Amino acid sequence: MGSTSIPCLWITFCIHLCCFMDTGKAQNAKEVILLDSKAQQTELEWISYPPSGWEEISGLDENYTPIRTYQVCQVMEPNQNNWLRTSWIEKGDAQRIFVELKFTLRDCNSLPGVVGTCKETFNLYYQETDSEVGRNIRENQYVKIDTIAADESFTQGDLGERKMKLNTEVRIIGPLSRRGFYLAFQDVGACIALVSVKVYYKKCWSIIENLATFPDTVTGSEFSSLVEVEGMCVSDAEEEADNSPKMHCSAEGEWLVPIGKCICKAGFHQKGDACEPCGRGFYKSSSQDLQCSRCPAHSYNDREGSWRCDCEDGYYRGLSDPPSVACTRPPSAPQNLVYNINQTTVSLEWSPPADTGGRNDVTYRIMCRRCSWEPEECVPCGGNVGYSPQQAGLVDTYVSVVDLLAHANYTFEVEAVNGVSDLSRTQRLFAAVSIATSQATPSQVSEVIKERVQQRSIQLSWQEPEQPNGVITEYEIKYYEKDQKDRIYSTVKSRSTSATVNNLKPSTAYVFQIRAFTAAGYGTYGPRLEVTTKEEASATIVSSEQNPVIIIAVVAVAGTIILVFMVFGFIIGRRHCGYSKADQEGDEELYFQCTKTYIDPETYEDPNRAVHQFAKELDASCIKIERVIGAGEFGEVCSGRMKLPGKRDMSVAIKTLKVGYSEKQRRDFLCEASIMGQFDHPNVVHLEGVVTRGKPVMIVIEYMENGSLDAFLRKHDGQFTVIQLVGMLRGIAAGMRYLSDMGYVHRDLAARNVLVNSNLVCKVSDFGLSRVIDDDPEAVYTTTGGKIPVRWTAMEAIQYRKFTSASDVWSYGIVMWEVMSYGERPYWDMSNQDVIKAIEEGYRLPAPMDCPPGLHQLMLDCWQKDRADRPKFDQIVGILDKMIRNPNTLKTPVGTCTRPISPLLDQSTPDFTTFRSVGEWLEAIKMERYRDNFTAAGYSSLDSVARMSIEDVMSLGISLVGHQKKIMSSIQTMRAQMLHLHGTGIQV
Repeated sequence: MGSTSIPCLWITFCIHLCCFMDTGKAQNAKEVILLDSKAQQTELEWISYPPSGWEEISGLDENYTPIRTYQVCQVMEPNQNNWLRTSWIEKGDAQRIFVELKFTLRDCNSLPGVVGTCKETFNLYYQETDSEVGRNIRENQYVKIDTIAADESFTQGDLGERKMKLNTEVRIIGPLSRRGFYLAFQDVGACIALVSVKVYYKKCWSIIENLATFPDTVTGSEFSSLVEVEGMCVSDAEEEADNSPKMHCSAEGEWLVPIGKCICKAGFHQKGDACEPCGRGFYKSSSQDLQCSRCPAHSYNDREGSWRCDCEDGYYRGLSDPPSVACTRPPSAPQNLVYNINQTTVSLEWSPPADTGGRNDVTYRIMCRRCSWEPEECVPCGGNVGYSPQQAGLVDTYVSVVDLLAHANYTFEVEAVNGVSDLSRTQRLFAAVSIATSQATPSQVSEVIKERVQQRSIQLSWQEPEQPNGVITEYEIKYYEKDQKDRIYSTVKSRSTSATVNNLKPSTAYVFQIRAFTAAGYGTYGPRLEVTTKEEASATIVSSEQNPVIIIAVVAVAGTIILVFMVFGFIIGRRHCGYSKADQEGDEELYFQCTKTYIDPETYEDPNRAVHQFAKELDASCIKIERVIGAGEFGEVCSGRMKLPGKRDMSVAIKTLKVGYSEKQRRDFLCEASIMGQFDHPNVVHLEGVVTRGKPVMIVIEYMENGSLDAFLRKHDGQFTVIQLVGMLRGIAAGMRYLSDMGYVHRDLAARNVLVNSNLVCKVSDFGLSRVIDDDPEAVYTTTGGKIPVRWTAMEAIQYRKFTSASDVWSYGIVMWEVMSYGERPYWDMSNQDVIKAIEEGYRLPAPMDCPPGLHQLMLDCWQKDRADRPKFDQIVGILDKMIRNPNTLKTPVGTCTRPISPLLDQSTPDFTTFRSVGEWLEAIKMERYRDNFTAAGYSSLDSVARMSIEDVMSLGISLVGHQKKIMSSIQTMRAQMLHLHGTGIQV
C-alpha cells in the first residue's frame, strides 16, 4: 500500500464515526468538566507541530451531531515525533485532574510495508502554567503522564464492516500548583484517531446531613486522601455536646459516613432537613428532646418556638420541677388535728389534707407560740422547746413537743406544705390548737463534773436543771459498770448538788447519770458520764508480768496468719503461671507448629453460618464510631471505641458496609471476617467481632495506631536503624509463616496491606484477595479472572494465575524492598507491561540506598524464577533472627539459593567512564528530560555529577521521588567505577 492510501482510508473511517461511537452515559454529578472536545462543534484549533502531523477533521456522533477530532497516520516514515497541544485549561480549585481519552488505533499488522516504522501507542504529557504561553511547543517543558496503548485495534476488514474498536483510557495528574495547564499528545508513528478528550475533576456537592450543611468540596490530591469538612448547623439548630458534625469527602467525590450531628434548639423540632418552631400550645424544653410536646396540665403558651409553658393563675411550678411537669398549687390545711398533754409534753396527731395540690411531696411543719393570759400576746417558743422527730419536713402525721414550761398557754399550728407553697401568694392554710400545760417534772441535769477519783470511790458535782418546774427536794445518782451496761445498776440519793459514790472496784470503768425530783415527780436522767477508778499497786505488778506473755501470744498468732497468707498466695500465684504471648516480644519468641487448618468460607452452603462460626457477634451499642480514617471497597473505615460488659473500653478500627448494599456485597464484606476469625497470631491483625444484626453492618478489628506500613515509612523516611527495619520484616515474616502453616495463601501481600501499631509491631492484614490451598504443598489456587497487583506478584501467578505460599514469598521480597527504601514504589514509574517484560528477561530490583548486601541477597532469593528454589517463610524467619542477633551478618549475603540473579538495570547499566558528556549519561539512564536542568545548574562534566548528593539532585527541580533515587543510584555506580578505574579520590 502506498503512502498516500493510508490517510484516505483514515478519512473514510472518520466520516463514518457514528458506526462505532459508544452511546455514552449520563454526566456523573460528581464531575466538574474543564474540557470536553466532543461538546465543542466549532473548530478546536489546537496546536499541531509539525503541521503535517496531527490533523483536525469533522465527524458525526451516534446522534449525527458534528464533532471535531484529531487524527495522525504517518506510519511510512521512521522517527516520527508529532505533537498536539490543547488550549490552556484553567483548573479552578482542583488538585487532582482526570483525563479521559477516547480513540481508535489501526493494527500495524494490517498495514503492509510498515514493519519497524509503525507503532501502536502514543504518549500523553502535561505542562503547568499560570497563564497561556503562546503557540510554540518546547518538548522539555512537558511532564510525561503515561504511554497510552489500545486494548483493541482495528484492521482493514473492520473498516469495511463498520466494526471500529473505540478505546477509552483515563489517567490522573496532580497535585497541581499553578492556575492551569496544557495537555499534549505525542505520536511516534501510530495510525490513530483521537475521538474525544474530556478533562474534569471531582467534588462532593453540598449536602445537608444530620441538620448540618456541608459545602461543595473539591476532592483531595491523592487517591487515598480524605478531605475532612466541618459542618455548619442549619438555622435554629446547635451542635450536639462534644460531637460536632463532620464528614469526609472521598477521592471519588462521595461523602462518607457522618460523624457527629446538629440538633434543633429548645423550642424547635426537626422536620426534614430544617428546624421548625413548636406551635402554640406546644413546647420543647431541651435540644435533646426529639419532638415538641403539648403543654402540661394547668399551663399554656400563646407563642411559637416556646421552650416552656406558663402556669395558669393560682398554679405554680417548683424551682426543681422540669417544664414537662404540670403546674400545681399548695395543699389545703391538715384535717382532724387532736392532741394529748402529759405535764409539759404535748403529742399532736392529724389527718392529711383533702387537697394535696396535685403533688406527692407534701410534708408538714409545726409552729409553736407561747401566749400570755391576755389574748393576742404570743411569742415564738424559741430553741428551748424540743420536737420529735422534728419540727419541719415531717412525713408522718404526728409529732411530740417536749420541754414546755409548766402552767403556760401554747398555741400550735400544723401546716401542710409542698414544692410550691413558698411560691404562692395566697393566705396560708393550717390547723391550730391552744393548750395549757400543768405541773411538770424538772428538766435534765445537763452538766456533771468529776471532782475526785479514788481506787474505790468517785466524788461528783452538778448544776441545778435550767427548768426546775418547782422545788427540787433531792437528786438520784444512777451508776453501773460499763461492761454491764445498765442491766444491773445501783442508785445513791443526795439533797445537794454533789455526792460521793463508795464501794467501787479499782481499775473499773463506771457510767453515771443524774436526775432531779420535785412534787411532780422525777425528771429524766441526764447524759452519761464515764469515769474509771484508779488501779491498786498489786494490780500494777500483775499487769506488768502479764504483758510479755500477751505480746508473745499476739506475735505468734500474727506470724501464723502471715505464714498462711504466704502459702496461699504462692499457690494462687502458681495457678496463674503460664505461657503468655504478650511476653514473647524479643528474639526468644516461642513458636508452636500449628496443626489448625484454615477453612475456606466459600465452602459453606450458607455463608452466614461461617461468619457466626468464626466471628463473635457484638452488640452495636458497645461500639462508638469516632471518626473516619479511610475508605474501603465496601464502605468507610473508621476508628472508635469498644466497651464490652465487664471489660475496659479499647480502641478499635471499624469497617462499615455502606447503605444500599446487595446481599452479595454483604456476603463478600463479611467473608473477610470469616477468614480473619480463624487467625490468632501476634503478627496477624486480630478480629474483635462483627455486627450483623444492626445497621451499619460492621467488622471490628484491633486498632493499629500508625496505619499502613508504606505510608508510615514514607512519613518517617530515614528515621529508623537497619536493625529496627529488620525487626519489622521479621514480624511480617512470622505472620506469614503462621498463615502458610495453616495452608493459607494471601495473594496480596504488600506494604500497604501491613499495619503498624504504636510499638512498631507489624501485622499482616487485608484478606480480600486471599485464598486457601490444599494440604498438598504443591497445590495451587487458580483464578478465573480479576485483577492482580503486578508489581508484587510472582511470574507464575501473573502468567498462569497460580498462587501458592511460594508466590507469597515473592511478594514478601517486594515488601522487603519497600521497607528498606522507605515506601518507594516498586519499579518506580515503569508501566506494568515493562515490569513483566523485565522480570521475564531475568532482571530484578537493585538494592535500595544503604541496604545491606545480606538483605538484598534474601530479596533475590525470594525472586527466584523457579518457585521451588525460593526459601520458605520458616527459613526467612530464621535468617532474620540471625541478622538481629548478629548484625555483622547483614554485611555478608546469607541466602538460601546459589543461582545467580541479575538485579534490575544492572545488566543494562553501561560503563559510565565511556560517556563523553552529561547528556549521553542521562540518555543512557532514560532521564534525558532533565538535560536542561543539569546544564542550567552548571553540571557540565561527569566528575561534577559524581560528587552530587540527594539534596543537589532535588535542587535541580526533580520532584518525582522515583526519578531522584534512580539518578542517585546511577551516580553511586558512577562513583564506584571512577574510584576503581581512575582513582579520582571521590569518596563512596
